[in-house]
Amino acid sequence: MMNVSDFESEDYSEVSSLADEIELTIDNQYAGMRLDACLANMLPEYSRSRITDCIKKGFVSIDNRVASAKMKVVGGEKIIFRLPEKVETANFAPENIPLNIIYEDDAILVIDKPAHLVVHPAAGNWTGTLLNGLLHYCPALQTVPRAGIVHRLDKDTTGLMVVAKTVPAQTDLIRQLQERSVKRIYRAIANGVVPYDGKIETQIGRNPHNRLKMAVVPFGGKPAITHVTVLERFETHSYIECALETGRTHQIRVHLREARHPLAGDPLYGNPRHACDEPVKAAIQNLGRQALHACKLSLIHPISGEEVSFKSELPADFKAVLAALRGEYVMATPFSGSLKDDFDDDTFDDDDDNGVEVVYVRE
Repeated sequence: MMNVSDFESEDYSEVSSLADEIELTIDNQYAGMRLDACLANMLPEYSRSRITDCIKKGFVSIDNRVASAKMKVVGGEKIIFRLPEKVETANFAPENIPLNIIYEDDAILVIDKPAHLVVHPAAGNWTGTLLNGLLHYCPALQTVPRAGIVHRLDKDTTGLMVVAKTVPAQTDLIRQLQERSVKRIYRAIANGVVPYDGKIETQIGRNPHNRLKMAVVPFGGKPAITHVTVLERFETHSYIECALETGRTHQIRVHLREARHPLAGDPLYGNPRHACDEPVKAAIQNLGRQALHACKLSLIHPISGEEVSFKSELPADFKAVLAALRGEYVMATPFSGSLKDDFDDDTFDDDDDNGVEVVYVRE
């Protein structure tokens, strides 16, 4: 799952067309206010960060002069606000990709994403993504930035995602994500015996040794909080529930890896040498991905203002791993101490710890 701010800071270095152009006059009630704050009030359908980014990129003019975000308005100024469209976005093509839509109304739709489906086009995956499928299913999403996508799931993570069908709904959902009022619950299978329910709180940033990976970093990252609840313990694995308080890229995968309990089957952060019996090993190999599923999503509906919740059943390949664990193992004895006590450090690569010690706090 990624940081929502990444959806609001666009690269406008190459622009093929304008997605929107608005002309307005500053009302006298905003006299003395900074331009970015003023426009955020006058254009509530756009987030303030999006407005600020457009100003910085030169797409806002005031009385026919290029504007700056810190300019103070006096009232009566003529504003032209342009929302640019990136070259790549302009070229996104609708594709007939099957989508498992479990809920839809005029403002949002909720999708149960399968494994192996990339959410958003990027280098190496310009077609065949969820965004391409959304544009085919609902052509009106051409007018909504990123086809209404406000958060992501990793390619091989399954489960629930909400998509906005209008710009006001998207702005509202982004605000909720920033305020942490969207609740996202995941089910996961982790290596080893997770000792107790608790909280992992760190900073997460780009791994300085491998730019394809994220990592817990001592400084310069973004705050990341994951709440962990143990559902079942087995001899070599644990079935857990993870609640996200923040939504950083690869957050659960990074937190569990750094806590010495990487997700079973995780090709990027996992431990392929983790010892387990053959039936479990075969089930994890058949899974072929990280054992992570977004099973519950709760949010405030952008129109009704009421809380709505959605649930998703575990996929069959995930259930198969659980069945193998339940069929082969007895429950583990109570955990004896710290999160690392029963972990064999020789079976895990610590090359990219970045000098950070993760403390797993009992709640």
